[in-house]
Amino acid sequence: MKLTSFLCLTLLATALISKSFAQNKLQSASFITFNGYSSTFAEKIDKKEPVTIAFLGGSITNMEGWRGLVCNYLTKTYPQNQFKFINAGIPSLGSLPHAFRLQRDVLDSGKIDLLFLESAVNDHVNKTAEQTQRRALEGIIRYTLSKNSKTNIVLMAFAEEDKNKDFDNGKIPTEVKVHSDLAEYYHLPFINLALEVDKRIANKEFTWAGDFKDVHPSPFGQQVYFNTIKTFLEENQKNTERKANTSLPKIIDKFAYTKGQYVNITAAENLNTFSINKNWKPTDGLEARPGFVNIPVLESSTRNSTFDLVFKGNAVGIAVLSGSDSGILHYRIDGGEEKTIDLYTPWSASLHLPWYLLLGDQLSGGEHKLSVRVSDYHNPKSTGYTCRIAHFLVNAN
Repeated sequence: MKLTSFLCLTLLATALISKSFAQNKLQSASFITFNGYSSTFAEKIDKKEPVTIAFLGGSITNMEGWRGLVCNYLTKTYPQNQFKFINAGIPSLGSLPHAFRLQRDVLDSGKIDLLFLESAVNDHVNKTAEQTQRRALEGIIRYTLSKNSKTNIVLMAFAEEDKNKDFDNGKIPTEVKVHSDLAEYYHLPFINLALEVDKRIANKEFTWAGDFKDVHPSPFGQQVYFNTIKTFLEENQKNTERKANTSLPKIIDKFAYTKGQYVNITAAENLNTFSINKNWKPTDGLEARPGFVNIPVLESSTRNSTFDLVFKGNAVGIAVLSGSDSGILHYRIDGGEEKTIDLYTPWSASLHLPWYLLLGDQLSGGEHKLSVRVSDYHNPKSTGYTCRIAHFLVNAN
């Protein structure tokens, strides 16, 4: 959708939603929890200093919608400030990928003043284990603050129909609880947009099918998100009793991915029919995600191909491009028990999906060796045995 078309739809959505909101008692502020938050971002606004804002999330962050509305609002409301906006939203990616791409996609851009963080939708869709979610999000929080203790982090949970069902049945969705728990522990604001959408639907302000429409919100739905995020920004700026930043509390999980990083595929050793394709792109007519095409990949489509990776850290994984020909891998860490992992996903038939797989964590400190072998069998739905690795994932010591 072109920007002008989106803005026209947004103006219409704004008029409709304003009328809707005026006729009910629910307030956007009801879905914001500040948790004793300390805002140095607000202070920089007051001092008319340059501000850098990063948006780390999936497709709902990447797409034209609430993010663009936030950027427009800030630049128009505070013309005296110079803003730098970093769009680190990549479709399909949740908390685990965020933790390992944080350095390259966000922190390498310099000091971040405000970080919007979301992963609740893709963590559910990707079936990310709760423990992995917690380790990833705690890692993101601690790594970001270790680089700049004055960075303000805002956690958000977006809506989806499964979350609506959980709320309607009196259950807090796992992904929402993970975000909420970590926000509370680290004294960070949490915006519960998932709950807001469900409550406003229950309050008959709008419907999912007719107005919000999809997990990727319509312009109306994007406006719902923006209204509450704007409320957060307004209330945050009004708060004159800002507490000084304090040191990080004790880590909750010592195996949290607090130093997640990409390791270059050139680090692979002992290549046996694996090779580096310096400029990979699909040749089968399938699409690929932006940022994951025309890049180097370590690949093989030959059964029993092998390689080793020596690394230092307590967790290791791979970011693969999972297409219709994706195979199965066997792997060992430090010569231990051989494990198997299928690279084919429910979406592989139609997309070369960036798929992040954790192969081992809770490892001891120091050096380890990952040994990988392409299996001689594959998923029945797959057409081949291919393994394409874009990045190695390591949580450094």
